[in-house]
Amino acid sequence: MTYIFESGLAHHIEGLIQQKRADGYAYNSEEKLLKRFDTFCVQNYPELTTVTYEMAAKWSEARPGEGDAYHNRCMSMVKVLSEYILSLGQEAYIPNFFCKAYRPVLYIPSKEEVKELLQKMDIRTSHNSEQFRLDRECKILFLLYFCCGLRLSEGRLLKWEHIDLDKGILTVLGSKGNKDRLVYLPQDSLPVLKNYKERQEMLFPGIDWAFPGKDPHKPVSCSGVESSFNRHWAMLPVAKTVDKHPTPHCLRHAFVVERFNEWMHQGIDTNTMLPYLSRYLGHKSPDETYYYYHLAEKAFDTIREKDSVSGKVIPEVIPYEE
Repeated sequence: MTYIFESGLAHHIEGLIQQKRADGYAYNSEEKLLKRFDTFCVQNYPELTTVTYEMAAKWSEARPGEGDAYHNRCMSMVKVLSEYILSLGQEAYIPNFFCKAYRPVLYIPSKEEVKELLQKMDIRTSHNSEQFRLDRECKILFLLYFCCGLRLSEGRLLKWEHIDLDKGILTVLGSKGNKDRLVYLPQDSLPVLKNYKERQEMLFPGIDWAFPGKDPHKPVSCSGVESSFNRHWAMLPVAKTVDKHPTPHCLRHAFVVERFNEWMHQGIDTNTMLPYLSRYLGHKSPDETYYYYHLAEKAFDTIREKDSVSGKVIPEVIPYEE
């Protein structure tokens, strides 16, 4: 570990970090944040060995210059620590002091725009062969985000042992909420993934990461994925005409909107399908999946038209599920 933990919660913090890294997570920024919490505990609650309400409430007090997003990240980290302590059969308070901040509507790329993005990724944008290799990896990764609705880290942390190309199934381990789930691959993606796997096994024999980073023994970084997306998105004509800048995570949103579109065109009751989609995405409940419905501001005409006659009031959504 990079840091030495000294509070009464030190052994729990170290245990949590070890568990996450054993599951394949880098957990570097999280370790840094946990060190801040550890120092806070030493200064304010040196005698406590678990998370209490009083401790969480004081930790939730805004620090100078702290925005809502960082505040929520700080609280989320302590919540994960509390859940870990509970999993050991010990008592801990799970905090819920989150800022209910406004979330701006994101740009959701259309199916045609995603297709154009993937085509642009065949164009070499750097003389650096390592960068070109990473861009080719990211093309496959973006395909999975759009075709399977994966979260950013769910895709980049995949190992080949989690990908069954014979059955067409991905096993997503320890996703949001510490839940595992199975994700079924579209049949037309299997030949592409098989070719990709053959190429990767030739380049990196013995490496189990499906999307290795600059150091093949580690997965591609979040910043690497975002950089590749931004460079290639900027090559699209639409990039010069929209005021909302998409991110790799928007491909997950686009997946959901495409599913709604497809069902509505086919006359399938979306309310019936929603629980299945919710489980597929790894959401806690179907209500949270409606967040994407709200995101579809342009609604892809079909959604807007159908919703005007659906007679269903779209419920409020919990703002932190993605």
